[in-house]
Formats: sequence, structure tokens, C-alpha cells
Amino acid sequence: MPGISRSPAIAGIGITEMSHRVYGRSSSQFAADAIRLAAADAGLEIKDLDGLLINAGITQGVGLALSHELNMVDLRMLSEIQAYGSSAGAMIQYASMAIANGMADAVACVFGDAPLREGTSTGALYAGEGRKPSGFSALPLASGVRGAPVQYAMAARRHMDKYGTTSEHFGHVAVSSRAWAQMNPRAQMRDPLTLEDHQNSRMIAEPFHLFDCCLVSNGGVAVIVTSGDRASMLQQPPIYVRGWGQTHPGYLPDDSNQQGLVSGAALSGPAAMKMAGVSLSDINVAEIYDCFTFTTLISMEDYGFCEKGEGGEFVASGALAPGGSIPTNTGGGQLSSYYMWGMTPLSEAVIQARGQGGERQVGQHDVVLVSGNGGCLDHHSTLILSSHEN
Repeated sequence: MPGISRSPAIAGIGITEMSHRVYGRSSSQFAADAIRLAAADAGLEIKDLDGLLINAGITQGVGLALSHELNMVDLRMLSEIQAYGSSAGAMIQYASMAIANGMADAVACVFGDAPLREGTSTGALYAGEGRKPSGFSALPLASGVRGAPVQYAMAARRHMDKYGTTSEHFGHVAVSSRAWAQMNPRAQMRDPLTLEDHQNSRMIAEPFHLFDCCLVSNGGVAVIVTSGDRASMLQQPPIYVRGWGQTHPGYLPDDSNQQGLVSGAALSGPAAMKMAGVSLSDINVAEIYDCFTFTTLISMEDYGFCEKGEGGEFVASGALAPGGSIPTNTGGGQLSSYYMWGMTPLSEAVIQARGQGGERQVGQHDVVLVSGNGGCLDHHSTLILSSHEN
């Protein structure tokens, strides 16, 4: 119909109770509740949703049966997406394309996970215990390369060796995130954190100290994507999905491998900004996937906020912290707030773009960059969100 805009927009967001101490609920229950909350936030009913995209966490407890649990019938779009921490950005991209092309009218995108068990360590889950590779694929495991901390530690060490990045530089990222988290009622970690605290915390996988590593959380987050025109008639201000991009570096085991030196942000960032019609100088807020402090640092470099190799000095300057030149991970990120894979930066981006951040709200929030990262820098997604359609 002439004059009707199908520009995609996020109309609702649902965040369940979450913590490192919320037990007794399944991943699927968290996911279902998140969708109910997101629909209610938008002013929609479950029956108004005709699309469902699911990202299952480490426990793989959320599947297509979620639609039955919510009594979602006659769906026009239903799929599971798995690119790990970049999945949230990918789901928003696919939902946005479906909205723009009339394939669906209102798509729920959800992540839910419940890896925490009372009195039980979650290390085995994230280290891949129970999955036994064979042949050459078993060599890293046999040599002790088990779990994300070790893999990212090697990537970080390569960056340190080439560019002179230090553990103290990583510490500045952790301190900045905690400063934001202190203003976020949802954050799991709200006690003050100093650089000295970071340096004195126990070593997890050299060069990573405890506070270089993200949290683990039980919970769920969902967002509703619909057209801008429809969103403008609902309860919340529409947050337009202006641009997107994703890349999957596919690092090869040879001397061309740039793992630890270049991330997928170097390709997905420019693509998303070009689509959105913005430049780096237009970005008011950055919500960066921060499974480790190093991930924030290398992403900021590759998005172009500083020159390659200068990320350490950039984060040490206070640029990411409250009052800094590019407010980053304004809810505390995965380092201090909560760990919902790519939904952590996405949820905070929506909150900031709406102007609903309370004490931590950034004054200028017209254009927000959101990143997702999966595997060990193996997948990357970028979104450009805005409170304005154009």
C-alpha cells in the first residue's frame, strides 16, 4: 500500500529475572517468559506474533517446541539460529528482512539458558566436557586447550606480543564496565572495582585474571521486531534497525591466520554503517560483546574507534567509561551485568536508544552500535539501531 513503511523496528523487549543464583527453571521456561514480557512491553498478545527465531544457549534447552509451549500457531516464520554470541544480531537481521519483505509482521527473537546448578560448577559445560572429538580435532584438547578462556587467552597474547597491549589495558575495560554496572539495578556485580583489584584477582588463563572473564547467568531475553509504522502505534518508542552486517572469518590453520589480530568487526562494522547511512562519528553509544576484556578492546580497534594496535591506550584513556568519548557497555556488559550471549549488548542498546537507562542513561543516544561475537572470534554481527527511521 502506498505510503506504508515496512522499515524494521524493535517494538518490545523482555528480560527475565536473572542471576548467578536463579535456580530451578529450565532454559525453555526462561525463553517463554522473556517472550511474554517482550510482547507485553510492546502492547501485543502472543497471538499477534507470526514469527519466532530461537538462539539456544550452552544447555541447548530451547527448541522449536517453544512455539507449542506458547501456543503460537500458524507461524509464518520459525527457525533456530546458532552462531553463538553473534546469533542475536543475526536473528535481528533475518527478522528485519522478513518484516521489510512482508514475510512476517511481528517476529519474536529469543535467547534462554540455564547452565547454573546449585552447588555445581559450570566449568565443565563451557569447557565442552562430554563432547569427545577424535583424530586431528582432538589435538588441541589433548594439549590442554579446553574452553573459551584458554582459546581467547592465546588470541589476546598474540595481540599483546604484536602491539604491546598489557594486562593493565584489559583491566581498564573491566573497571569501566563495573562503573556502568554500579548504575544498573539488574547487574549481578555492582561492587566498586579498581585496577588494583583487577590485577590482584586470581589468574584464570594467562593473561586473563578473574575480572577479565564474563559472568555466567541463568535467564532469558527476547525482543519483538515489527514494522516501524506498526511499532509507532504500540506502547514503546520504536527503535529502528537501520543497518546490519555479519561475517564469519573462518580462520585457517596457516600463516595467513589473523586470529587475535583482526576480528570480524573489521568487515561487519563498515557494512552495517554503510547500510544505515552513518559514519563512525555518528555513533553515540557502543554496546560491544565482551565475553573477555580483550574482545572489547579488539572490537573497538576494528570498528575504527582507534587505530589498529592502539586499543590498549584508547581504553586506558577512559573513553569507554561514564563521561568518556564513546560510552560503551553502559549496563555493565557481560563482564559485570549479565551473560545472555548477544542479547546482553542488544538489550542494553534498546534501553539506551529508548532513553530508559535511568541513572546510567547517556545524553546523546540517537545512534547505537551493537556487536555480537561467537566462537573464538569465529563469527561477528553488527547492528545499527536508532530512535529515528532515517
